[in-house]
Amino acid sequence: MNEALLIFGMFIVTFGVRYVLFAMAGRVHFPAWLSTGLGFVPPAVLTAIIVPAVLMPQGSLWISPANPWLLAALVAVIVALVRKDLLTTIVIGMLAFIIFRFGFEL
Repeated sequence: MNEALLIFGMFIVTFGVRYVLFAMAGRVHFPAWLSTGLGFVPPAVLTAIIVPAVLMPQGSLWISPANPWLLAALVAVIVALVRKDLLTTIVIGMLAFIIFRFGFEL
């Protein structure tokens, strides 16, 4: 019973926070400087997640041609710069990782 109450409580908190944000959408206008600054949040967060995963997949810095995470990330960056398409970048980057990791067994 405690688990059900815990899940219900988490639902209420999560729904409440998101509902307030959706209900206020369009009514609150941020200053231009804040809107500009908030535009940098997604790239900063993604960089903070991706760079350690690519450069330190085993817990220590690993910059080497034998690092399949790094090689696949480089392929993905090249594809992103050329194609400018998110889905293509993800698919080709994942395929490159699978090939480097399991095909060449790096």
